[in-house]
Amino acid sequence: MQYRTKITRIAIFLTAAALLLSATPASAQESSSKPASTVASAPTAALRDALMAACSQSQNDFMHFLTTRNSEAFSRLAPAARVALMKRFVLLDEPGKPSVEVNPSGRPTVRCETPAGAAEIQIGGADTQDNLAFLPVELRDATDTTGNNVQRVRMGLVREDGGWKVLSVGLLLLDLPALEVEWDTAEIAANERAALDGVKKIAEAMENYRKTYTRFPESLASLGPPLHGAATGEAAGLIDSDLANGMKNGYSFRYVIVGASALGAPAKFELAATPLTYGRTGRQSFFRDSAGGLHAADRQGALATEKDPRAQ
Repeated sequence: MQYRTKITRIAIFLTAAALLLSATPASAQESSSKPASTVASAPTAALRDALMAACSQSQNDFMHFLTTRNSEAFSRLAPAARVALMKRFVLLDEPGKPSVEVNPSGRPTVRCETPAGAAEIQIGGADTQDNLAFLPVELRDATDTTGNNVQRVRMGLVREDGGWKVLSVGLLLLDLPALEVEWDTAEIAANERAALDGVKKIAEAMENYRKTYTRFPESLASLGPPLHGAATGEAAGLIDSDLANGMKNGYSFRYVIVGASALGAPAKFELAATPLTYGRTGRQSFFRDSAGGLHAADRQGALATEKDPRAQ
């Protein structure tokens, strides 16, 4: 597992003093009559659960631990960008299975186990001041027995709407709206490549479907995986569920049968892929004509046509 010297690019530098000035004072201090060995503080528990959500790449759970402003921006990001953010918190590429161990002082260590490796994230004691809390975090490769590859960072949380939300990583403020458009723009090229690849995968699935069922499917949904049991003409299992639903990686996919006639002309098909949000999830529109030619053009979010240049 490779470690990065920076946890994330989606941030701007702020000093601790600026963080304190930007926070709204809370009316009560966090307290507990239970010993530390039996209960984690509220900020510690929140950070623990946020890291577990990042490990499993559960977008809905992870969003719960973002401030309202960041949560709204997170929901607008392309799915790949959301996953990329969560990866930064555990420094693992694949979704993992999270678990927690608690030491005698009550401080948790989140373990994230993936097929490619594992990480352990130890959370230290919380330094809580009104509605701000700062926690030291150590992240290490669980398979490294030397202890040389350890990342240490201080993470900040803020109390908002009765809960604790991730605010900063080290001296970096987690500010998704500030760089939301920039990050989406950085993902556009990857989204466009994935969209063209999606058109090719659908076209291949269409031909395989026709060979098996002697016809083309009525919709993309018929190419998708069955909910249970063997593949059928209604769920052929030829493409993944996202493509079968017509939306993947920030693009919308459409399909139409053309060319069939009462005189026996064989049916053909056309495919189109357009950005869900032009300029944010993609700029290029893609079109596969009935002869199998692939075309691409910046159509401002509209459908491409067979008159557009050939896709590279």
